[in-house]
Amino acid sequence: MKKIIIGTRGSDLALWQANHTKDRLKALGVDSELKIIKTQGDKILNLRLDKLEGKGFFTKELEEELLNGTIDLAVHSHKDLPTTHPDGLIIAAVTEREDPSELLLILKDCVDVTQKLSLKKGAMVGTSSNRRKAQLLALRSDLNVEDLRGNVPTRIQKLRDEKYDAILLAKAGANRLKIDLSEFHVEVIDPLELVPAPAQGALAIQIKENNQELFNILQALNDKDTAEQINLERSVLNIFQGGCHMPLGCYCKKENGYFETWTSKAETDLDFPDRVFFRTKTTEGLAQKIVSKFDSDRKLASKVFISREIGEHSYFKKALEKHQIEIDGRSLIRTFPILTKADSTYLKNVNWIFFSSRNAVDYFFQLNPQLPENVEFGVVGRGSQEALRKYGHLSQFVGDSGDMVEVGGKFAGLVHNKTVLFPRAQDSLQTIQKSMHSSTKIIDLPVYETVVAENIDRSDAEILIFTSPSNVEAYFAENLLEGNQKIIAIGNSTGKKIGEMGMKYELPYSPDEIGLAEAVFGLDV
Repeated sequence: MKKIIIGTRGSDLALWQANHTKDRLKALGVDSELKIIKTQGDKILNLRLDKLEGKGFFTKELEEELLNGTIDLAVHSHKDLPTTHPDGLIIAAVTEREDPSELLLILKDCVDVTQKLSLKKGAMVGTSSNRRKAQLLALRSDLNVEDLRGNVPTRIQKLRDEKYDAILLAKAGANRLKIDLSEFHVEVIDPLELVPAPAQGALAIQIKENNQELFNILQALNDKDTAEQINLERSVLNIFQGGCHMPLGCYCKKENGYFETWTSKAETDLDFPDRVFFRTKTTEGLAQKIVSKFDSDRKLASKVFISREIGEHSYFKKALEKHQIEIDGRSLIRTFPILTKADSTYLKNVNWIFFSSRNAVDYFFQLNPQLPENVEFGVVGRGSQEALRKYGHLSQFVGDSGDMVEVGGKFAGLVHNKTVLFPRAQDSLQTIQKSMHSSTKIIDLPVYETVVAENIDRSDAEILIFTSPSNVEAYFAENLLEGNQKIIAIGNSTGKKIGEMGMKYELPYSPDEIGLAEAVFGLDV
């Protein structure tokens, strides 16, 4: 085959992508060369992307050269492509997706680990993405988010020059360019917490539709799993008729034979986003189901009960208040400390401390423990992670689902031949501990006990959320499920208790306020 001409933008990241494709073609015995093409997005740097006219700010000029035959293929960041292609062009291959997480790069004197995302109050954060802005402000409404344009090195230099306290970047770009970020505090924001753009982290290789010979060659570069997942994400974007400036995040991954999909959508960059989660066996019809959940005429619950007090500024409260959903929040149990002081002998040789609840964090640190140097922390989920931050500590392991067996299995893989301290409730099921390998030394430390309240009033809410097995027992000791009330269980152990009583329930993906908000928004009443 004749030498292939690869069209690319001239930024460092675009050139990495094009050279990566060139190297992979060479491995297939195909020679190629690069042609650098400037796009509208490269030329106009003084306007926000959502102020530019039309779509395809970073792709249109490459597509025109493809159609004119001056290049044979174009390499794009898949998320930059409009959802509809010009007649005569196709995506011939989609590469395996790089990590789609976001990076929050923070100047070290602007770090406050006691705050969510380790960023000081009122900090100025740079990003040109409406999607990132809406979701970031939902997590931290105190932040000031300002526009930031330029390629990856340019944006990092602006942070270096202290024009911002922090900036948001796609982790994929930083990984590909192998940028040394050691001068900054780096927070990796999981895609389940800040939902990425559709197709974030993947490359799209675009060619003429009638170039069958090149299409056949490029199938060796095509990752079918990534293509299937990205096709769903971009179908959602297409149905919403949104471009890259829409405050929309959609992320799909395949796990144990199921497609797990998170979608976040706001009306504007200042609007609190709605979120929904689906777990399905197939992607067929899924994009339409996802989009239907955001229909403004859909009936949502008017009242939700949750067996926990809800803080004034909590994510869950803000997510429900947006839709005028009343919250009946009250814990049905009381907790009391068991210990008054930490025994230093427990802590002497501890490598890890694992917390399976926010209460465990609070009651442990109320003992004023003398922690070993270099001790690491594991937590069951983001709620416990935020509780740990209040005491000035970051967690090195965070469980990301409500399946405690799954979380335990992942944590067990980290702590072979280590000593792990488990502060816990007296009546804890100890699911995480039971997942540990025999090489792991377990130190058991009950730090609090729970007492069930009496004379519990029933709730007339359409949705009941239970946050522990004890709360389930307490509520249904004196009350029955009435009418069409639906139940959400925060995790497997709570769900199991509900199931033992012969009732059905929904299980959010993650046992935290974001997961609960997703579950409430996803339920039809």
